[in-house]
Amino acid sequence: MPYSEVDNTTNFKLALIAKKAKDQPKLKFTSLMHLLNDEYLVECFSELKSQKAPGVDKRTVESYQPQEIQAALKQLIVGLKDHTYHPQPVKRVFIPKANGKTRPLGIPTVIDKALQLACAKILEPLFEPLFLNLSYGFRPARNAHQALAALNHLVMGQKVNWIIDADIKGFFDSVNHDWLIKCLEQRIADPNFLWLIRRFLKAGVMTEGKVEATPQGTPQGGIISPILANIYLHYVLDLWFEAKAKTQLSGYSQLIRYADDFVIGVQTKQEAEKLLGDIKQRFAQFELTLADGKTRLVEFGRFAKNNINRRSGGKPQTFDFLGFTHYCSQTRDGRFALKIKTSRKKLTASLKALNLWLKITRNLTTLPKIWKMLASKLQGHYNYYGLSGNFDGIKSFYNQTQKLAFKWTNRRSQKTSWNWETFSQYLKKHPLPKPKLTYAIYNTW
Repeated sequence: MPYSEVDNTTNFKLALIAKKAKDQPKLKFTSLMHLLNDEYLVECFSELKSQKAPGVDKRTVESYQPQEIQAALKQLIVGLKDHTYHPQPVKRVFIPKANGKTRPLGIPTVIDKALQLACAKILEPLFEPLFLNLSYGFRPARNAHQALAALNHLVMGQKVNWIIDADIKGFFDSVNHDWLIKCLEQRIADPNFLWLIRRFLKAGVMTEGKVEATPQGTPQGGIISPILANIYLHYVLDLWFEAKAKTQLSGYSQLIRYADDFVIGVQTKQEAEKLLGDIKQRFAQFELTLADGKTRLVEFGRFAKNNINRRSGGKPQTFDFLGFTHYCSQTRDGRFALKIKTSRKKLTASLKALNLWLKITRNLTTLPKIWKMLASKLQGHYNYYGLSGNFDGIKSFYNQTQKLAFKWTNRRSQKTSWNWETFSQYLKKHPLPKPKLTYAIYNTW
């Protein structure tokens, strides 16, 4: 059935833009700002998740009445048209990490979130046709499991003897705004839309009531940040690697990237060292750096064990990628196999978060509700970490979860305590989800 000639909605226009962007990779789009109309922004607001932390204005999604949000978004459009719109500073909070340090997280206001979502949905169809198959993060129909499967195929099926295990130091806080705009200009020639993106970047952050300027970086937690990160690294890393760096190597090499996390498989140590040096030089041009203590060359693959034994008698190193530790092993009949397990850092972080949640929640609701939420958390853990070969990892999480549940439900105020036997009886009547593998990544060689 053909499109209706009178269909003038933003979603219809975005569908046309997506088709043009796919058919004409070099086309630049000159008129995008008009897509940000009140109907589209109301739709984007309706897609925002509820029960989320508020921004600097202390407003949440659920605090807005329908008429109020419509009026606020209409006022927003007026500010966009006359260029008086200024995003409010992003509220910065710090999330604890497993190593004792903290990770900054930016929380925009609800109105700014709706506008960021609207812009992200415009940017995606423009740049998605340009993105390479080697990137997996925050893209439609792509996920971390696919990146892990690609890594398995890379090590098991290609001539890979070395892994560049890379870590970009403070990526989201280091993005150069001018370079990012130049990246956007590869597809966008609408000065008003680029003005809006720059306004987002320059919004500033508020930490404990004090506003700081943001001369560089994109706020972690901002809805628009993932697509901007992908655009930046597409031009800074992905395209450069495929078009230039890779062509200068005589041996095999392949990049796998998920957002700002990436690994590269290389055939020889000499070329791995050269490539790592080239990446550092390339990043320096765009004000990015690799973290010295976290970036390293790892001898890895089907010949690593024999080569290391011949030289020093040690064993192959491991490396972490997307929450899993990757290590060299073998099948029952002695063939080489790449295997994975939940990284110790991620397992520790997951258990710490669960422990804190149980501690806080135990007296706030009924035991059946706690059990239902706990079951959901367990299933979520299995859904991500339940990869083939990692049954022991998810079983360990299950066992530790039982112990934490026993500890904190036994400390509910004014409740009869129970011993392990009565707790076990409750578990039989109200079982938690058992460990179950959910995704297969192994090759069949």
